[in-house]
Amino acid sequence: MFVCLCHAITDTQIKQAVGQGDSSLADVKKRLGVADQCGKCARMATQIIQNQVAIEPNFYEVA
Repeated sequence: MFVCLCHAITDTQIKQAVGQGDSSLADVKKRLGVADQCGKCARMATQIIQNQVAIEPNFYEVA
């Protein structure tokens, strides 16, 4: 589904960005440009990022 209509960014693209190491709205904003125009998508994008971070394995954590 489209999350950011201004830049035609989908939830799948946001999830892929998290899979590539992004863990915050600021990170995804740098990579994709989400929420940098009208900002109406920021809340939904943040929710998707948080949900994806919770289920993605973090290979950078030290046991």
